[in-house]
Amino acid sequence: MSEQLSRTWDLDSIFPGGSGSSEFAAFLVELAADIPAVAAKLDEAHPTDATAWRARIDELQDLAQRLRHAGAFVSCLAAQDVHDHQARALSAKSRQLYADFASVLTRLDSMLVAIEPTDWQQLLASDQLRPLAFVLDERRRRAAQMLPPEQETLVNDLSVDGYHGWSDLYDLTTGRMTIEFEHGGEQHSMSPGQAANRMSDPDPELRSALLSAWESAWSGQAEYCALALNHLAGFRLNLYRSRGWDSALREPLDINRMQSGTLDAMWQAIERRKEPLQEYLAIKQRMLGLDRLNWADLDAPVGRTDTLLSYEAAAAFITEQFGRFDPALAELAQRAFAERWIESEDRPGKRMGGFCTSFPGVRQSRIFVTFSGTMGNLATLAHELGHAYHQHVMNDMEPLNQQYAMNVAETASTFAEMIVSDAALRAATDPAERLVLVEDRLRRATALLMNIQCRFLFETRFYEERRQGTVGVARLNELMVEAQREAYRDSLGVYHPTFWASKLHFYHTRVPFYNFPYTFGYLFSAGVYAKALSSGPGFAARYADLLRDTGRMNVEELAATHLEADLTSEEFWGLALDGLLEDVAELRALTG
Repeated sequence: MSEQLSRTWDLDSIFPGGSGSSEFAAFLVELAADIPAVAAKLDEAHPTDATAWRARIDELQDLAQRLRHAGAFVSCLAAQDVHDHQARALSAKSRQLYADFASVLTRLDSMLVAIEPTDWQQLLASDQLRPLAFVLDERRRRAAQMLPPEQETLVNDLSVDGYHGWSDLYDLTTGRMTIEFEHGGEQHSMSPGQAANRMSDPDPELRSALLSAWESAWSGQAEYCALALNHLAGFRLNLYRSRGWDSALREPLDINRMQSGTLDAMWQAIERRKEPLQEYLAIKQRMLGLDRLNWADLDAPVGRTDTLLSYEAAAAFITEQFGRFDPALAELAQRAFAERWIESEDRPGKRMGGFCTSFPGVRQSRIFVTFSGTMGNLATLAHELGHAYHQHVMNDMEPLNQQYAMNVAETASTFAEMIVSDAALRAATDPAERLVLVEDRLRRATALLMNIQCRFLFETRFYEERRQGTVGVARLNELMVEAQREAYRDSLGVYHPTFWASKLHFYHTRVPFYNFPYTFGYLFSAGVYAKALSSGPGFAARYADLLRDTGRMNVEELAATHLEADLTSEEFWGLALDGLLEDVAELRALTG
């Protein structure tokens, strides 16, 4: 893959004209008309007629796919240019359509709950509905725990301008931010996304100046962020109370199809194995020549850092490593690079972070990153391509069975990262190169086992305090630093008090507690990867089967079926962690 690759994605092949696309406008108009039309047909489904139910469900699946298609296009427009006012208007329209569709689904749910248990089991056993038995039974169970249909419909309608509106405000406010700082006698101005990339710069003075400016910039926006965060949490807590739910974790656990025992076992296994991570941080501190490691140093590179990867080199490297596991995975990556599925240009005006979104109408994905040539960028590319592969193996499945939860979604992406890093480490013979690779792996382990844990601890404690009233900026800062000290075992000298403001995951309205699924996916994928190594070349097909089942099994059943593992036991998580933390011994040997 030596030819120069485009750094911008192709959206025109989906809807030409960007946010001003007349085709997309017509698509939304047609979708808006079809939602009430399908809703009107719902009553035609007789409670015990499997054929009638199948017809209505197929229509709902079609609507859901078209909504995903529209939502993906809008999210791409908004991410590529935070100043695109038309994209924000389209985002509002898309959310209204989602709310309208959610009200239709609320009506569906009320009909499912009304079916007698015996009749329901007969419907699920029918040829028409058996392929969707898991997801339909899940819908019926969840619906029984909700408010009356008319109240849930009102919640959906009000959430567009209320609940989701606070997330929109956060995106708008932070999208206009600039990080201003002085370094080397020059004044610098960066978008948050660009500044985040520079946190991995080898120059400690630049990192320190950047973190100071970063903290100052977010402190300047903290009141706005706190307002949004408090109202998002307040909305959720009031809704939960109305439904009779007493735990803020009930919804995220249910969304991720996992038991609380699984989450507890995972965190307990991590707590018992923090010492190797503390040793890694101490080694890194010595390697960087610092008196104390600070938050700004966590992403700092060690070892040889004089060369940055070109985008073309990164693409070739990822494709080669993917091919060692499965030619089908490499083929998908080649297609993504060649057909311009990836927006990777490093420029101002882009949204922070990275994501992968799918377009069901064309069975393609689009990937959003900001690539500046670092090892972290390489890992992010592999991560997002893992998401694309996950969707790729499910494209021929029924739409309802494609709706996998975030925690298993992160399995595919993190598994792709492991393929790239592990294969590269095996091939590296130069000690200096091995040092860079091993430290990068441990850096990511620390992020997923400590950084994500501090987010989980913060959010858990914030929700408890939010029950008593609004939580101010000063207290939010205190809660964040407390969580960081606990998660990192007080291994740092300077922490990041406004991390709660700068981390957009706290403001995501589709998935509450947008944190622990990352750690789950990281460790679960480590278990899957260990299975792949012990099973040999034939595991690629089994891996695809596992991914295909992520939308029609809970995680405990998924692990039992494909890995013969019990996720509610610390044993699975401990074995996964022990394998990952072997890198600490390698780092110790490489650094003397």
